[in-house]
Amino acid sequence: MREINLDNLDDIARGAGILGTGGGGDPYIGKLLAREAIRAYGPVRLVAFDEVPADATVVPVSGMGAPTVLLERVPAGGEEVAALRALEKHIGRPATHIAPIEVGGVNSMLPIACAAQAGLPLVDGDAMGRAFPEAQMVLPGLIGVANTPMALADDKGNSIIVDAVSNHAAERIARAVCVELGCQISSADTVMRGDQLADGLVPATMTLAERLGAAVREARAAHTDPVDAARAMLSGTHLLTGKVVDVSRRTQGGFARGGARIEGIGDDAGRVLELGFQNEHLLATRDGETVATTPDLICVLDTDTGDPVTTEGLRYGLRVSVLAAPCDPRWTTPGGLALAGPRYFGYDVDYLPFRQA
Repeated sequence: MREINLDNLDDIARGAGILGTGGGGDPYIGKLLAREAIRAYGPVRLVAFDEVPADATVVPVSGMGAPTVLLERVPAGGEEVAALRALEKHIGRPATHIAPIEVGGVNSMLPIACAAQAGLPLVDGDAMGRAFPEAQMVLPGLIGVANTPMALADDKGNSIIVDAVSNHAAERIARAVCVELGCQISSADTVMRGDQLADGLVPATMTLAERLGAAVREARAAHTDPVDAARAMLSGTHLLTGKVVDVSRRTQGGFARGGARIEGIGDDAGRVLELGFQNEHLLATRDGETVATTPDLICVLDTDTGDPVTTEGLRYGLRVSVLAAPCDPRWTTPGGLALAGPRYFGYDVDYLPFRQA
């Protein structure tokens, strides 16, 4: 058994921001919420899958909405617990464990805060191995786990239970609620038993986030390349280092949608990389050729610091390095690609299998 405390929270936030592929919400905001919860309630126990009883009630919690809104409408801090309590009341039993729905940005931090406030252990794993924008884009769906009943809560005390006929229907209903409540709410959903975790979640991703964040921090302290340290930890490949010269971004339907254009510098001078995103980076095209697609990870890092750059944080003039890394192999199955492949998001390209450079 390990714990998440004030000593390792920074590393987890940094690593989860990278794994979030530009989405999941600003990890800094989430870190502040998790830090205050740990200060008030104490460290959070982090447990591996084999430490969770088979009949446990594991509840993933998360924030839902447009990351651009999160920058201006910071959560109050109790929304996840409110959603959790509403779900417990509906299903008629208490949660025994909390889990992250995704290991990305603020949605890696909010489960920590919720677990601290509720006094529950946190499962070391998540339902994506990265971040995705829609509620049905989770690996438990591939083994038949429903994401409803789903409890939604906002910062005003409103809550609602969604009980839908399918995971896709739940996303549409929840997104409509999210938009009506200001594009920033919290959710408790996708209830799992302990004996479903190995098949339904990606293991040890909170530990990976901590190791990834520590690798970047240690590289900076040693005056070596933090971006390369992240690339090595992810078994990834370098796509381009350059300057952001254009960003097109809009908040639409509860998502941050758009793209960015990056012109290469240094060894990449003369090359151009274009990114397409819906909360998360989904497509990378270099010099007119597709070089990485969802569900593989496309990560944008500050070239000097190795810190993650979210899609809402992209701005003209920023010097960034773009990496690609392999996703959990379950995402590359026909069922996984139907949920989160490039054609689902409207891109007229097939999934491009990850290639190590």
